[in-house]
Amino acid sequence: MRPAETPPDVFAAVMATGILSIAAGKHHYPQISATLGVLASLGLLVLVVLVLATGAFKRWDLNDPDVTLRLFTFVAACAVLDSRLASQRVIALVLGAVALLAWLALIVLTAGDMSRRSWAALRDGAHGAWELASVGASGLAIVATAAARHSNWWLWVAVPVWVVALCTYGLMTWLILWRTVSERQDLDGFEPDTWILMGGLAIATLAGDHIHGLVPGWLAATVRVVTVVTWVLATLWIPPLIYFGLHRISQRPDMLHFAGVWWALVFPLGMYSAATYAMSVEIGQRSLVTVSLVFFWDALAAWLIVVVAGVLRAVAQLVMADRD
Repeated sequence: MRPAETPPDVFAAVMATGILSIAAGKHHYPQISATLGVLASLGLLVLVVLVLATGAFKRWDLNDPDVTLRLFTFVAACAVLDSRLASQRVIALVLGAVALLAWLALIVLTAGDMSRRSWAALRDGAHGAWELASVGASGLAIVATAAARHSNWWLWVAVPVWVVALCTYGLMTWLILWRTVSERQDLDGFEPDTWILMGGLAIATLAGDHIHGLVPGWLAATVRVVTVVTWVLATLWIPPLIYFGLHRISQRPDMLHFAGVWWALVFPLGMYSAATYAMSVEIGQRSLVTVSLVFFWDALAAWLIVVVAGVLRAVAQLVMADRD
């Protein structure tokens, strides 16, 4: 991958692999969980080195909100790995600190970029990947709740950050839906990153579940209600996303060719599995464990397809480069 071709959301692969590792652990597949955990950890290291060594970050226009918003994949990747490696306290602390610093920097950059544009301009550029700002905030809230188990004051970081995640989700969803109505996008307007509309709510559900177990009683009831609502809304997104996705594929089979954006489909599927498992415990509905398991295997199958397609594309590019 040449530096000019390295997209800002390159860390989405780590997000997807990390959350699948967590979901595999919940469903008692330790070997799968360990393998995916190692791959996610190595993937983060390799991608960071790639970005730094090639100077890809110098080619990203940080004055463009579409760039800074997609960079929240780095925050989410660090947060997911932090949760996966929580037993390794030193590594978890480093990942948590990096995620927090990156989130603060990106919040400042993104707020500045968006403030310099009109609402109409923001509407015209909005798409599913813009929900990554919410995903990153929810991931950071989960990291803060883990820290709160050692120092209670971190809980009062987790709650406001979770609220920011929910508000950000609402803003980005409004922009995306406004664009859909304004441009009268037809059924062929679907892109894989549209699934982050569901994934953003799923990770907010997981964050709420972590927070609910730590907050005082007077706040716990509210957190529980919000958590259930985010899971229900995430579930309601799934049928239309499947419908529009299948319609788009039937109209444009070429969209099935490998592209990095397909990681934006794998991550929401894995996150919904993890969130549904947490919800099954939260409300005492064991049947949801089966739903979670189905989505885990769906996400793992999608992960394998994207990995194989990516490897085949990389090999084809190397062959072509040798011929040239």
